[in-house]
This record gives sequence, C-alpha cells and structure tokens, in this order.
Amino acid sequence: MTEGSAVASDPGLWLVATPIGNLGDIAPRAVEVLSAVSFVACEDTRRTGLLLQRLGIAARPLVAMHEHNEAAVCAQIAQRLTAGETAAYITDAGMPTVSDPGQRLVAAAAAAGIGVSAVPGPSAPVTALAISGLPTDRWVMEGFLPRKGMARRRRLDEIAAETRTVVLLESPKRLGATLDDLTEACGADRRAVVVRELTKLHEEVARGTVAELATHFAEPPKGEIVVVLAPAASQPPSDEQIRAELHRELASGASPRDAATTVANRFGIGRNRTYPISTELARSPDAQTP
Repeated sequence: MTEGSAVASDPGLWLVATPIGNLGDIAPRAVEVLSAVSFVACEDTRRTGLLLQRLGIAARPLVAMHEHNEAAVCAQIAQRLTAGETAAYITDAGMPTVSDPGQRLVAAAAAAGIGVSAVPGPSAPVTALAISGLPTDRWVMEGFLPRKGMARRRRLDEIAAETRTVVLLESPKRLGATLDDLTEACGADRRAVVVRELTKLHEEVARGTVAELATHFAEPPKGEIVVVLAPAASQPPSDEQIRAELHRELASGASPRDAATTVANRFGIGRNRTYPISTELARSPDAQTP
C-alpha cells in the first residue's frame, strides 16, 4: 500500500462505490482496498465475482448481504470485524447505503466501535442531479415511491409541496405512470429531467415539463431510470389565495375533488392543502358564490 492510501490491512469496514455502467469509473483505491481486505460483502456474489475478475483482482472470500438477509448477516460481519478481520461492502452498482443496503451494517460496525471508511465513487442519484441543470444547493433523495394506495398519494402530495429539488428512482415499466401521477400532483408545468442508462452506451437525458415527459415516455423505455424534479415555488400561496381560487372553480361547477386538483396544479402545491379547504367550501351555503 502506498503512503497516504487506504490502509485496508487495519481492522475496519470499507464502503466501496462500484461503477453504475462504465467499468472505467472504478477508483484505483477501490481496486486496492478490494484486493487487501479479508473478505468482501456484497449483494450478489456471482455479479461481484465477475466484477473482481474484470478488475484483475484475485478471487476473494465473498459474503452475500442483501435487503432480505441484511439484519442477520450484518451481525455476523460485525463479529468478524471485532475479531480483527477487515471487510469491504459493495452493492451491485453505485455507493452502498444510498438507496441500497448497507446502513444496518454501518450502524452495527459503529456500535461495536469498528472504524468505518469509504472509497467514494459513482452514484446514480448524485450524477443525475449534477447533470440535470436543476437547483443543487438544496435537494432531497426520495428513492422509489410507494407503488399504490394512500401511501403513494401522501408521498406525491408531499413531493408536490417540496421546495427542494427531488431525486426519484423508478423502474422503466412504471415510469409513465409515475410521470402521469407527478403531472396530476405537481401541475403539468413542473420542470423535470429523466436520466436513463447513466454512463452507458445509450445514455439519455430528457428535459421538459412532467406532462411533456409523460408523453415522451408513454411507452416504457429500457434501462435504469432516475427522475429529477424541480422544486415547488419557495413562497407557497396563502390559504386566502387558495380559498379564492377554489371558490371560482366550485362556482363554475367543478366537484370538490376536481377543484382541489385544478387549484393545486395552478399553484404547484400538494392536494393535501387544497382538498380539505375545497370540501369545506363545498359544504357551505355560499359555495356557489365566488
């Protein structure tokens, strides 16, 4: 090991970022650490074995740790680290713990007094954010949305009112439905960027409004997807402004639900703000008087 590099022979846990598409993005220090630790914990042993082979790293002892066995396996790894072994943890692609397993392992290692360090590198959410052209001074990682029901609706309403840039992950076959839902929740004019197949041969960066992107991706694309959504207006409307707009919509014959959706889209806010006011106004005797 060279002076100033990671001393992977010392006891400790290393989080190692791996390429999200282009093998050339691996850091030299990542190869150094993966070659020196006692064992490598990973999501998929077959995939990791192939990665190590392509990197020219001699076969290493591998331990499978993924979302289905993380709780049990991280305790076993922590015991081995306490006994003086060293380990690197890698996921299938990108930075461990960022929308990937690993947080429990870090917590277990820290609780046992084991040093934790990282070899930084590729990360799909951060890379997508960087090339999106949307504000990067304040942003939030939402990961995958709940697939259905009230949990999804509540999350969409929260995102609609979010004043930070939002980074979402989505599968290709659900992308169109998610963009449709974002159009309804956030308003058709909210800006967004869909990044597909980052660092790969067919990388695509599609920019536009959520409505335009929903049309563009009506047919499911191929590859890994990151959606970067522009923040809501930093100064949301007052309840008085919302009430006045809802009065107009209800007076024109809109249902409370439709009025709430229209006004939420108009202001770029969540329906969790407009719907309660809309139903209250609809029950009042003067609801039809704008």
